Amino acid sequence: MDYKRSEYTSELFKVAAFYCFNNLLDGDIIYLIDELKSIAVELSIKGTILLANEGFNGTICGSEYAVDKLISILTCYTSDNKFELKFSYSDQQAFRRLKIRRKPEIVTMGIKDIDPSSNVGKYVEPHDWNEFIDDEDTIVIDTRNHYEISIGTFNNSLNPQTANFREFPKWVDQKLSYIANQDNNKRVAMFCTGGIRCEKASSYLKKKGFHNVYHLHGGILRYLETVPVADSRWQGECFVFDQRVALNHQLVKGEHELCYACGFPLSPEDRAEKNFIPGIQCLHCIDDYSDADRARFAERHRQFSRQSDKAIDYNRH
Repeated sequence: MDYKRSEYTSELFKVAAFYCFNNLLDGDIIYLIDELKSIAVELSIKGTILLANEGFNGTICGSEYAVDKLISILTCYTSDNKFELKFSYSDQQAFRRLKIRRKPEIVTMGIKDIDPSSNVGKYVEPHDWNEFIDDEDTIVIDTRNHYEISIGTFNNSLNPQTANFREFPKWVDQKLSYIANQDNNKRVAMFCTGGIRCEKASSYLKKKGFHNVYHLHGGILRYLETVPVADSRWQGECFVFDQRVALNHQLVKGEHELCYACGFPLSPEDRAEKNFIPGIQCLHCIDDYSDADRARFAERHRQFSRQSDKAIDYNRH
């Protein structure tokens, strides 16, 4: 394929976040990895795409033409409206590199015999979410990691305090089962960034015998896109796994930046702290690393800064 740069250049970068639980054959995965890499390299797409027998999951960024071209390939491997796809825009490339890989799971829970392609909870559409979570008979659970929740979540939702999604089943077994058993009539409603984690979590809960299981269709991003700010139950910003770090209710880059030592999102107030050194340490990790670690972080930060300066110079020309 031969696409000229002028055919797909635009001022804004298009960001596509997507997933699909749809059983893929080994041959399909091998073909898709080669095909997607070819298109992504040729059209200057960056981001991450994970493929497994249970489906695919990813976020990519590039020109509108390039992103739409790659998405059209993935669409051929979906069925029954199972392809969850959301778009946003950025004034700069949201990723530093391209990663397209095969994994055992497209979102890692580490539990066997979970099949979100056939057994999940009931969707709650974004325009119905407020009424649903306002009901006192609903247990609302944020299935994301604790550092994501720290910068934004829905009012009165439970925080499992997990560092990663692998810890969620343990929390269900140790905490949620007890909470739900106090009242079997309670509904369990879950949410996450784009829908993939709460969808898989709902499949796990169904396997564990929970009956009234629900999850926000399209996740936080679809909610922010659908519900006006004046009616919103969302508080704060939504963490995203790219260089934008977090999005506000308008789905544009928010105020948070990453600490590149520990990966924790930092507010402007956090970055104003005396112990914050860009790229090296923040209030969350000041006691976690050695001087040798900090020297390594400083060199990495200098390299990132040089790369950013080169990118700015290129865009000016």
